[in-house]
Amino acid sequence: MRIRALLVACLVVASSLIALPANAASAIQFRKIQYDPSGSDTPATNYQLNREYVTMTNTGTTTRTLTGWTVRDLANHVYTFPSFKLGPGKSVRLHTGKGTNDSSNLYWGRGWYVWNNTGDKATSRDSSGALRDTCTWGDGSGIRYC
Repeated sequence: MRIRALLVACLVVASSLIALPANAASAIQFRKIQYDPSGSDTPATNYQLNREYVTMTNTGTTTRTLTGWTVRDLANHVYTFPSFKLGPGKSVRLHTGKGTNDSSNLYWGRGWYVWNNTGDKATSRDSSGALRDTCTWGDGSGIRYC
């Protein structure tokens, strides 16, 4: 009986050591965040706001439904995906400003910037609220490849 308990304990410890983080299982991943586009931040024209964006890619082999997924920053600015599907190997760019959504570009509709130039964290969650991916950066070049 002691040996069995010891084996179970070893299996529990071993499985916790090889467990993947929550975001590793997600086929939808942050790939690029343009958090500080070139040019002046003021005035915050729609053109300049749309040069600030997050690119997410479906690294899987099947189409994924992103309806109800969210993207947020550390200040809790939240974007919720509308009815949207992303094919395998395809990317979508989420722009900060206003525009017309299509299969590869979505628009947050904001009138001011989301991503902090001196450091921030992008987080995605699926429609049930489960963590899918994160990307963090500090003060840098204005572009973060995740």
